[in-house]
Amino acid sequence: MVLGPVPGAAADNGWWNPTARPAPDSQINVTGEPFKGTDAQGNVRGFVDAHDHIMSNEGFGGRLICGKPFSDAGIADALKDCPEHYPDGTLAIFDFITKGGDGKHDPDGWPTFKDWPAHDSLTHQQNYYAWIERAWRGGQRVLVNDLVTNGVICSVYFFKDRSCDEMTAIRLEAKKTYDMQAFVDKMYGGPGKGWFRIVTDSAQAREVIKQGKLAVVLGVETSEPFGCKQILDIAQCSRADIDKGLDELYNLGVRSMFLCHKFDNALCGVRFDEGALGTAINVGQFLSTGTFWKTEQCAGPQHDNPIGLAPAAAAEKQLPAGVAVPSYASNAQCNTRGLTDLGDYAVRGMMKRKMMLELDHMSVKAAGQAFDILETESYPGVISSHSWMDLGWMERLYKLGGFAGAYMGGSEGFSAEAKRTDALREKYNVGYGYGTDMNGVGGWPGPRGANTPNPVTYPFRSTDGGSVIDKVTTGQRTWDLNTDGASHYGLVPDWIEDIRITGGQGVVDDLFKGAESYLRTWGNSEQHKAGVNLAAGAAASASSAEWNPFISYAPGRAVDGDRGSRWASDWNDDQWVQFDLGSPALVKRVTLEWERAYGRSYRIELSPDGTNWQTAWSTASGDGGLDTAQFAGVPARYVRVHGAGRGTQWGYSLYEVGVYSS
Repeated sequence: MVLGPVPGAAADNGWWNPTARPAPDSQINVTGEPFKGTDAQGNVRGFVDAHDHIMSNEGFGGRLICGKPFSDAGIADALKDCPEHYPDGTLAIFDFITKGGDGKHDPDGWPTFKDWPAHDSLTHQQNYYAWIERAWRGGQRVLVNDLVTNGVICSVYFFKDRSCDEMTAIRLEAKKTYDMQAFVDKMYGGPGKGWFRIVTDSAQAREVIKQGKLAVVLGVETSEPFGCKQILDIAQCSRADIDKGLDELYNLGVRSMFLCHKFDNALCGVRFDEGALGTAINVGQFLSTGTFWKTEQCAGPQHDNPIGLAPAAAAEKQLPAGVAVPSYASNAQCNTRGLTDLGDYAVRGMMKRKMMLELDHMSVKAAGQAFDILETESYPGVISSHSWMDLGWMERLYKLGGFAGAYMGGSEGFSAEAKRTDALREKYNVGYGYGTDMNGVGGWPGPRGANTPNPVTYPFRSTDGGSVIDKVTTGQRTWDLNTDGASHYGLVPDWIEDIRITGGQGVVDDLFKGAESYLRTWGNSEQHKAGVNLAAGAAASASSAEWNPFISYAPGRAVDGDRGSRWASDWNDDQWVQFDLGSPALVKRVTLEWERAYGRSYRIELSPDGTNWQTAWSTASGDGGLDTAQFAGVPARYVRVHGAGRGTQWGYSLYEVGVYSS
């Protein structure tokens, strides 16, 4: 590493300033000591970016995102454009596809940065380490680095210098993140001394934040995790692949992940992209899987994004002769594909390993099924990090103990989205997060303009009041959020100040509580213990049991611990199955795993003696699958599931019933 003295370092030798940096380097333009510790209630303070991609330049074949977040040879080496972009960007094909125009730009990074990074350039490095340092100095205390790639984009893109295997890229990005930690440590005198700290449990994260540093969490966002793609609806992975893959990721330090992203895979269906981008991704879906997205009418108020019919000529040219993107009915807005059996297995595998599940990018059907599984275990480890989950699920997420953040949009739009769920955050006493998605090919807030009546005024104070933040300068370029927009990660503090101005202090206060809420979700996931099923092996009886000379559908089959056996009733509405717990117990939760023959209208009844019954919970809108009935605790020895209306022409059939005190 080319090290040189920091101008003014001798006069300001605070712990937050390194003894040396690469020379030359970016300025930070923040003065004041980063805050340490917790508030009076013992809660950590600070912002959380729940969705960033520091190392995506290593994914997609290595030439989609140009520039590196750090380099031992300094900033001039780190922030260089891709080779094919020289001399004028003529071959910046992905820039042309994503930004429009002719793709031409000044390829020079350091020291001029004439054309990049920019809020609307999706192909240039935005996560240079010094810009992340500025965000930390401005109050951010948690950063989730999602390791990311896409094998199909890699395979069809013209330029690459490595394999398109997704897991190979994920491994490399994890290694590079640890390398960046060592890079920062070296500036501060050795291992463990830098501000960039990778953490693998919530207690570590709290200790890091107590020291005033940045806790970095590893996540994964990729389209075919563990090789779990599907071709012509046939899974290309097994349960063994899932277990091996989850174990490997956990050992790399990964603690949260997406099970599907952009393309349907062997685990779950995706929430669609819209417009021309959606058409292009649908083409990629076909190239990857042999099938286009398929839609159906939504079963409930939640829905996937409309696909639209906007053309994407450059992408559509990749299709084989005679193959075209299908049209879609406007009233059919939900993906037919939900959570597969392998996806169910992966969710349960993540729960066993105390990992957090990212629901963003899951189809409405898949997300609903994932919620069903999480609710049966009261598992809190569920995340929506960047506005890709239907807001109709938000209370369900908060009720479990999960965490939500919104995409880094313009300050006015971001504030409006935050206020839509403000009452829920108050109800559940949680903070809020943001997902910058930097280096994630998404686009970022543009400038509000030099003449806006309420601009960000430089310098300004950080939310905690302890630091003064001025315009950020790197080389010969100084960025101003008002006129440049959110061009790179160093402008995150400026964007938060813009939110304060346009959305009010209340939104920023919720964001400042974000780190605590994220760590609470993580910590509760780590401490989660599967409840004891009080009905396991219990004596069971029923109003009826379907007769079959070869298979028993006796009531005890619903509590035998075997998800392959089941109780089935006669084909009439008024049917019940009940269980004797052996002795009185506090009953607060009953879980039901239905076979295809499910109850649309049914109730949970409790009794101390098997004679006098009270209804603890009921529904008239059951939809099969997994159901969880939660209610105030009631002492009972007997538990009965009493059907009042069938959901099919058959009777009622339950694979497993769980009865819990928690």
